[in-house]
This record gives sequence, structure tokens and C-alpha cells, in this order.
Amino acid sequence: MRHKVKGRKLGTDSSHTKAMKRSLVGALFLNDRIKTIESRAKEIRGDVDRIITWAKRGDVHSRRLAIAYLGDKDIVAEVFEKVEQGMFKDREGGYTRILKLGPRKGDNAPMVIMELAQEPVQKKVKADKKAESKKAAPVKAEAAEEVKAEEAPVEEAAVEAKPEEAEEQAAVEEETSEEK
Repeated sequence: MRHKVKGRKLGTDSSHTKAMKRSLVGALFLNDRIKTIESRAKEIRGDVDRIITWAKRGDVHSRRLAIAYLGDKDIVAEVFEKVEQGMFKDREGGYTRILKLGPRKGDNAPMVIMELAQEPVQKKVKADKKAESKKAAPVKAEAAEEVKAEEAPVEEAAVEAKPEEAEEQAAVEEETSEEK
């Protein structure tokens, strides 16, 4: 058992695992999307969230921590710039998305696409069911009125068409009666 040992081994020794995680995080920030194995994506998810949280803080200490982790000032500058522009302003976590692709052809490893979530968060508003039903009833009534208003011109046109048809039929009947 691996007591008090955090994280996955990922099939390598600790130094290689550490280097691989840093490389994957750097590639994700550089390209906004990477294709990797599911276990690796799940393992770097926390590191990506931590770096983006540092970028949201935006102070010098956070920038130095990010540079120490990634080892590339250019990537860190790019991440901090994106966050300053408001890319993750409304998010309080969950900055990544993992989309499953299926098994890899050679060794059947579960492949995924990991990407940075860039669209704004939709906040859920909790409301009472009674308030929702009261709000829904007037909306339904308004919708019914709109439908009736839309149907009314169609009915009027049909009513207008009937007298013309009646006149035509009367003219046809008169002609037939005159012939007899």
C-alpha cells in the first residue's frame, strides 16, 4: 500500500511523472487543448486549476510560483494575460473539460481531449416552485393570446372567402336555372 503518497504513478518513476505533468500542463496552456490518456488528464487537472487561481490573484508571488512550476516565463505571461482579460473571471474552479474519445487502437488505453473551458458560467437561480408556477401561468396566458391573435387574420380571410364563393355558386345556380 502507498500510505500518504498522493497522486497516480502513471507508470513511471517520480521524477519522470513530475516532468511529464509539467510538460502536459505547459502544452495545455500553450494550445488550449491536448489529447492524452484519461489518467494523465485527471492527474494534471488540479495543477491547471492551481495555476489559473494564481493567475486570478495576479500578484508577483503568484507569478513566481507559476514560473517555478512551469519553467517557462512566456507561457506564464500568456496565462496571466488571458486571465486579466477576463477569460476565467466568473468561474470559481473547474477551468478544464475532459471529453472522452474511446480506446486507443494500439494498447486500448482510454483517450481523452482535455481543454480549457472558455465559455461563461451559467449561474443557477433557485426559486420556490410556487413562484415559478405563478410566473409560468401569465406567460402561458400571454402565449395563448398571441396564438389567438395570429389565428384571427386567418379566420377573417376564410370568412371573407366564403361570401365570394357563395356569390360564385349563386351565379352558377342562376345560369343553370336559366338553361333549364
